Amino acid sequence: MTSVTDSSPEALSEASQDFQLSPLSQNAEYAQVLKAARRVLTPCGTGQLVWHVWGEQGANPALPPLVLFHGGSGSWTHWLRNLLPLAASGRRVVVPDLPGFGDSALPPGGGDVDVMPEPLEVGLKQLLGDTACDLMGFSFGGMTAGLLAHRFPARVLRLILVGAPGFGIEPLVPFKLKGWRHLPSNEQQLEVHHHNLQALMLHNPAAITPLACQLQAANAVRDRIPGRRLSRTDILARALPEIQSPLYVLYGDQDPFYLGQVGLYEAALPAAPQFRGLRAINASGHWAQFEQADAFNAEVLTLLSQPLQGG
Repeated sequence: MTSVTDSSPEALSEASQDFQLSPLSQNAEYAQVLKAARRVLTPCGTGQLVWHVWGEQGANPALPPLVLFHGGSGSWTHWLRNLLPLAASGRRVVVPDLPGFGDSALPPGGGDVDVMPEPLEVGLKQLLGDTACDLMGFSFGGMTAGLLAHRFPARVLRLILVGAPGFGIEPLVPFKLKGWRHLPSNEQQLEVHHHNLQALMLHNPAAITPLACQLQAANAVRDRIPGRRLSRTDILARALPEIQSPLYVLYGDQDPFYLGQVGLYEAALPAAPQFRGLRAINASGHWAQFEQADAFNAEVLTLLSQPLQGG
């Protein structure tokens, strides 16, 4: 995988990249998915936005492209177990590293979700022209997807949000993530990433595999958007009344953000004119599309098959 395009002081050191990315290159699952992709660059601030595209060879021209936005402290690899199955359905699947994450440059004009839609739309214009897409966003990427659908309504056909914050709803039981950057050894850092995955991302301890820890480590070290305070506000809820796309919301039934508070989301979501339903992915935490990939992929393909009108 190529290096971060941003050359500012916030960019990664070469040593950090070597530690975090080289184990992934040796993982067969990761390598297979990455090999199937085409890498594309579009402008982003003073640097470039990095995209990967799957399924171009077998794409059904009658189906709209499917665009996926990853979560905070993430990259395209948040969708590692979904990309090939979704592309196999006949979709062209288009996935950026969001501005300031993964290999993409920092966004212009700020450092939170409100500055994400514009550089992403610039990239989508270059990649898709005026073609509308189905858009799915996970966590921080769900907020980003919702705001993009709000600001650029012609771009989005269906909108699927996965474990999205931005409703002004705090978890009933606060979770504590541990810091890792100060730790001197790779092993100590990976132990903390294991803890953080269990605290927030994955429900079943058996799901916290070496691959999951490697992905978390590689993504966390390239996160240059700290804080993300707007995740703790109702920024997405306030946008819902003006989102015209059919809207579906998925969540892991053990997601600490949603656990015990599903009723609050059920009350807020009908503000979207075309809200179509809130659905749980069983036996999964926040990162449902990784932990229960087969069930998640089946659910998403079902939603994508729904009619745009009245589904």
